[in-house]
Order: sequence, then C-alpha cells, then structure tokens
Amino acid sequence: MLSAACMTCLVERQMEAIQAEEDEGFKTKYMKDVFQVIREAGEKETAPVVIAKINQLHQKYFNKAYSFDSLKKIYNQMLLEKADAIEETILNAEEPLKMALLLARAGNYIDFGAMGSVDDQKLDKLLNDAKDECLEAATYKKFLNDFKSAKTLVYLTDNCGEIVLDKLLIKQMKRIHPELQITMIVRGKPVLNDATLEDAEMVGLTEMVQVLPNGTEIAGTDLGCIDKAAREVIESADLMISKGQGNFETLHGCGLNIYYMFLCKCDWFVRRFQLKRLQGVWINEYDQQIQ
Repeated sequence: MLSAACMTCLVERQMEAIQAEEDEGFKTKYMKDVFQVIREAGEKETAPVVIAKINQLHQKYFNKAYSFDSLKKIYNQMLLEKADAIEETILNAEEPLKMALLLARAGNYIDFGAMGSVDDQKLDKLLNDAKDECLEAATYKKFLNDFKSAKTLVYLTDNCGEIVLDKLLIKQMKRIHPELQITMIVRGKPVLNDATLEDAEMVGLTEMVQVLPNGTEIAGTDLGCIDKAAREVIESADLMISKGQGNFETLHGCGLNIYYMFLCKCDWFVRRFQLKRLQGVWINEYDQQIQ
C-alpha cells in the first residue's frame, strides 16, 4: 500500500531533484505528471514500484536517468577498506553470527533514496555501536533453527557499500554451514544507490556465491515483476534474508519464510514499528503483522 506519508516523501524528493531547473513552467508540468503517477497508483502498489515509474518519467523529461554511479563506487570502496577491521570484530565477538547480522543491519543506513544523504560519521557510529544493539530473542532463536536445517538460502540485497557487510555476513554463515547453498539477488537495473550485479562484482560477492539480477529497476522485490529465474529461486528457498525497507514493502504478506532486516529511516516506518529513527528491525514474515 502507498501511504500518505510515502506520497509526501515521493513529492518532496522530486522537488529536491528539480530545484536547479529555472523554467518554472517546465517544473510545474513535470510535477503535475508526478502527481498523476501517484494518483493512478493501484491500491496494492508500493512506494518502490511507484518510484520506478517516476524515474521513467524523469528520464522522459530530462533525457537522462538518475545516476548514483560515482556514489556507489565511493561507498563500495569505503566499506571494502573497512572490511578487514569489521571482520575482526565479527570473529572476536562472543556470537560471531549475531555480530555479523547486527553489522549488516547497521549498513542499511547507506541509503540515498530514503535518507537523501549519508553522513559518514553517523555511519561509523552505527557500525561501532552495532555491538550494543540486539536482535529480538525469539525471532533470532527461530532463525538459528531455520538456518541449521536449511539447504538453500536466498539473500536479498539492498544498497551499495552495505553489500560489503552482507558479504562478511555470508562469509560467517558459510563458516558455520559450509554446505548451505546461498544465492544473492540484486537489482536488475540501476535504481537509486541500490546494488546491481556490477556492485556485487566490485566487492567480490560473485566470487563467493551465485548472484542473480532480478530483472527490474524497482527498489524492492515485487514478485509479480521480477524475472522468472529470480522468482523461482526465491519461491523455492528454505530460508530468506531480506535487507532494506523497499524489500519489506514489496514482499511483506507473501507468506514465504523471510527474515526482514533493516533500519527505520523514515517517519512512516518509525510509526509502523513504534521505534526510533535508525533503530533496527529484525522480524520474520510468519510472526509479525504490520499494517
């Protein structure tokens, strides 16, 4: 569902994106079409799906797509440079798997879509403070049981930079459960600063596990839109980990065994989960009812 809060955010982001445009008539026409896209959104359409439509509209008006290429490379490289120290933190933790999960969740902060901008000092603080965070105990216990018995796991990525932390989590899971077949799914086309196959290759994920693009430019995982190969892998998985708000928005209610992991980065999610901004979420599809 596209909430009123999401509609407001979509409009504000577009106003920010065109503020340098001097032709007020052109800007007005563009924003009217943005409003039209939002108005025509179906009852079950989510914000990531509508964002993809607005991005197509932007390309039509401005003859170019939004590009986060340089930022993606910067944050991929930044996190690669931190990787050895972060992995040492994981390996020295009392519960390395839990620490890897907490750090991967903290990395969900690197989001130029929901956040607008990323504060590098805030990112460092979130990573440093991850050791003091927690995962909901009953859900974590269920995850451990599912993880131990699973033969296949699908990991849905979210943002650039963040995928380096996902990689460290995957390494830890493979240490514990080396026979587990892991597939990571990335966006099929560039959208915001979300990770694509190019990013996965840059950080070395493709050398560790199978990585599949999902075929779409939606900042989420809409099972009705992604390509057949990605959908079949998802629907047949014993266990899934889903990163980010966009994946939650597009998948929640699908009934698959998914563990959602992300930070609350906007007012709508803060209210939905009754948490503070940038507080972490760790829930399972089966045991949490969120409107």
